[in-house]
Amino acid sequence: MTTLPHTDASAHAAQVIAELRSAFGARADAAVVHDAASLTELGVDTSGVRRGSPLVIVRPLATEEVQAVVRIADRHGVAIVPQGSRSSLAGAASATEGAILVDFSRMRKIIAIDPLERLAIVQPGVLVEQLAAAAEREGLFYAPDPVSSHIASIGGTIATNAGGMRCIKYGVTRDSVRSLEVVLADGSVINTRRNTIKSVAGLDLTSLIVGSEGTLALVTEITVSLRSAPGPTRGVSAMFATLEDALDAANEVATGQQVPAVLEMLDDVALDAIRSYDPTIEVPAAARAWLLAVTDARVGVDDELDSFADIFALHNAIGMSRAETPEELDQLFATRRALHPGMQAYLGGSLNGDIAVPRSALAEIVEEATEIGKRFDVIISIGGHVGDGNLHPVVAYNPADADHTARAHAAQAELLTAAQALGGTISGEHGIGVEKLPALDGELSPRVRELQLAIKAAFDPKGILNPGAKL
Repeated sequence: MTTLPHTDASAHAAQVIAELRSAFGARADAAVVHDAASLTELGVDTSGVRRGSPLVIVRPLATEEVQAVVRIADRHGVAIVPQGSRSSLAGAASATEGAILVDFSRMRKIIAIDPLERLAIVQPGVLVEQLAAAAEREGLFYAPDPVSSHIASIGGTIATNAGGMRCIKYGVTRDSVRSLEVVLADGSVINTRRNTIKSVAGLDLTSLIVGSEGTLALVTEITVSLRSAPGPTRGVSAMFATLEDALDAANEVATGQQVPAVLEMLDDVALDAIRSYDPTIEVPAAARAWLLAVTDARVGVDDELDSFADIFALHNAIGMSRAETPEELDQLFATRRALHPGMQAYLGGSLNGDIAVPRSALAEIVEEATEIGKRFDVIISIGGHVGDGNLHPVVAYNPADADHTARAHAAQAELLTAAQALGGTISGEHGIGVEKLPALDGELSPRVRELQLAIKAAFDPKGILNPGAKL
C-alpha cells in the first residue's frame, strides 16, 4: 500500500475522497462519510480493538458501487476494511489506519426465496434474523443461528464462518452457503459457482472465501441453502452434582441415535455467577453443572426428549426441567443467556473466549482452565456448545485494576495454547481478526502458513483487503 509524506498524504486523501464522491454521484452526501465523530465511532467493532483511524466510510447499495470503491482503492493503494453490523469479537471489522471502511449495512435486500430450489439470494447486510423470518414465511428454514442473530448480518457470518447453538445438527455457516458473488481486489466481479445443490467444477472458492474475514474479496451477494421447516422446539435441562457427570451425559447425547438441535453446557463457576446475577433463575446450591438438550424433530418428539432425559438420569442428574412450549423453553434458555452478563457482573469486566476441542478432550480442557485460573488468580468459567466441542470460556476481571486486567489477558492467551495442545483450535466461530494472530503459529505449520499467504497474494496482490487481519 502507498505510504506518503504528510503533506502529500493529505492531498492524496482528499483526492481519494473526491473520487469516491464522484463515484456515488447524487448519493455522495449520504454514501461518503468522513466527519471525525463518525470515523471515531464506526472505526472499531464490538471487540473494542482499535487498529487505526479510517480515512472515510462508504455505504454502497449495489455491487456496482462496491466495484467503483474497490477500483479507486486499487488505483491509489488504499486499504479496504469491510463492515456489516460491526459485531466482530476479534477486531476483524475495526479500521486500519487510513482505510476505506465499506459499510454493507445498507445492502439489505432479500432478492429471492425459491421454494423449489430450496435457496435464498440475499445481499450481505441482511440480518440473520430477517432471513430466518423470511424463510419461515415460506415454510422453510435457514439453519445457522449465531447468538447475535438479531444484529449479525449474513455478510458478517460469511466473514467468520459463524456457528451458533444449532451446529451440532446443522453445521456452521459454510454448510449452508451455495455460492457467492464477490468483488475482487482489482474491482472485477465473479460468481464462485453455480447455484445447483451439487457442483465439483474447479476448486471450491466458495468455501475458501467463507471464513476469510474480508481478506480475499468483498462479498456482495450470497446464495444460501434452505431446508424444510423443522418441528416446534422443545427441550429438557438438567443439573448435575459434578461436571464429570454432565460431560459424560453430553457426550452420550451427542453421539446417540437422536441428535439434538441444541446441546449446551455451563460449569460451576458460571452457575455461581448466574445465582448472584439473577436470583430468579433457579439454580440449586448442589448444582455444579448444567445441560440443555433441545429437539426440533417433526415426529417422535416425545421419544427424543425421553431419550435425553433418560441419559441425564443415567448420569446422576440431580434435577430436570422439561419444556413443552416456546415459553417454557425460553425459561430454560434464560440460564444460558445469563452466562455473559453474569460473569461480567462478577468483577465488572469479562473476556469472552471461543475455543474448540475434540469431545474426547472436554474434561481435560476444563481441568486446564481451572489450573490456568489458579495460576493467574482470575475467575474462569467454561460453557458453550458442548455438543460440538466449541466452548466459550469467560475470564472475569476488574477493569479498574491494571494488573488484574493484564493477568486476565494472559490467562485468555494460555487458554488458546491449552486448546491447541489438546488437538483443538483457537477459534470455533468468532474468527481470528487481529486478537488471535499471535496464536496462529501454534496451530498452523510454516508450510500451511506459506500456502495461505500465497492464496492471499493471488487474490489480493497489493494487500489492500483488510490488511493485518486473519493471516
